[in-house]
Amino acid sequence: MNAVAELPVSAEIHPTLQRARQAARAEGLSYAGVVPPQDAWALVQAGLALLVDVRTAEERKFVGQVPGSLHVAWATGTALTRNPRFVRELEARLGGKDTVALLLCRSGKRSAAAAEAAAAAGFTNVFNVGEGFEGDLDAAQQRGHVNGWRRRALPWTQD
Repeated sequence: MNAVAELPVSAEIHPTLQRARQAARAEGLSYAGVVPPQDAWALVQAGLALLVDVRTAEERKFVGQVPGSLHVAWATGTALTRNPRFVRELEARLGGKDTVALLLCRSGKRSAAAAEAAAAAGFTNVFNVGEGFEGDLDAAQQRGHVNGWRRRALPWTQD
């Protein structure tokens, strides 16, 4: 997937994105909205959005990643130190602030924070991928059993 791919204008009016925007306004979110994993994959496959993994490089390597996804870490290291260059790196990878981008993290929390920061910096089409890559914790405090990208059997690889 080209990091500076040209996306069609129709991505903005896609029904999935319209619903996400409406829900975001109703919830008072500062960013464009939340898209379920299955819908996110459909948008990426249709060439209507770019998927940006905001997890650490270590998470991508040891837990897995979505083929063709871009990588811009929201935080780095085991202490998850905030990446001060996140907004600049995101803009460079997307080729501008108007590209439709779907941000993915472990559970949807860091990607929501990243989407908020992107919106505050002027990005107009940044959405959070709800549930994240591994999903919510279950009763045993483990991920991967309740929901998330992998649980929904969407494409992923592990190095």
